[in-house]
Amino acid sequence: MSTPLPQYYFRVRENGAAVFKIDTENRQQRIELDQIAVVNIRNGDVKPHGQHILTDTDKAEIANWMTERRSILAQRDMDDIHRAVDYLNLTTQWAQSKATADQLEQVTDRLLMAMHDLRSVLVRKKSDRSGNKD
Repeated sequence: MSTPLPQYYFRVRENGAAVFKIDTENRQQRIELDQIAVVNIRNGDVKPHGQHILTDTDKAEIANWMTERRSILAQRDMDDIHRAVDYLNLTTQWAQSKATADQLEQVTDRLLMAMHDLRSVLVRKKSDRSGNKD
């Protein structure tokens, strides 16, 4: 027992997706993907493909996909940040317990500059947030 195919397929690209309408109503009963649009998730542009005119249903499906996609990307961003905190802790443990003098020499300046930059941004943003509470 298989689930029915969706009406639309979104081929994810770097900044969005190519949107296809799924067609199974043909003589060979093959799955055909007809491209109907290109979506840019960053600026919200939806461009019909070729001479295709988007229907209200097409536009609604694309808008729903964009909303879901933005949510997924936001979750991934936060997951990446939490992972970065873990990496910082692992790096600290490595530097304290395993790193050789040569290894530390290779990375210390770069790590210090990156941490200084991060700290400066975090302190400024925290100050901005504290100032906005008044």
